[in-house]
Amino acid sequence: MKKEKKAADTIEHQILFTKDYQDLGAAAPEWQNINANINRALSGLPMRDVHVEVDPKNPEVFADWLFEKVFYNLIDNALKYAGVDMKTIRFSSQESDMSLVIVCEDDGVGISAEDKKRLFTKGFGKNTGLGLFLSREILAITAITITENGTPGKGARFEITVPKGAYRFTG
Repeated sequence: MKKEKKAADTIEHQILFTKDYQDLGAAAPEWQNINANINRALSGLPMRDVHVEVDPKNPEVFADWLFEKVFYNLIDNALKYAGVDMKTIRFSSQESDMSLVIVCEDDGVGISAEDKKRLFTKGFGKNTGLGLFLSREILAITAITITENGTPGKGARFEITVPKGAYRFTG
């Protein structure tokens, strides 16, 4: 009975999860505030004693309307897999001549070199195997990319690269 209940719960979770993405790319991209997206994502997650620092530069990004789901997935994964000693998730951004890099890093256990190779592959993971895959797809609609380059044992570090012209600072 326990195995059947777990299987049914997994199937239900996958159906609800993919329902959010059925209209991926269906609406026109729009300007979205990074910190507002992070705060909305936080409202639906069990944060424990984890502190989240939002980006002090407060940028906006021209992205698909599902952009918030990217932050939800990053924070949710950190809460699930970074370990019980993780205390902080930090968001920041760095502008260059060609792009804006939005950084999401935590002080958890990090991601193994082996797992990094398949991190954004559909079906890879311990839950639905869709979160990071779909996050990458949401970002790709507006030519935004995502990579992970944290150090195993020292925390995860995701970098979201937004091309010039697709971000702005509103003060």
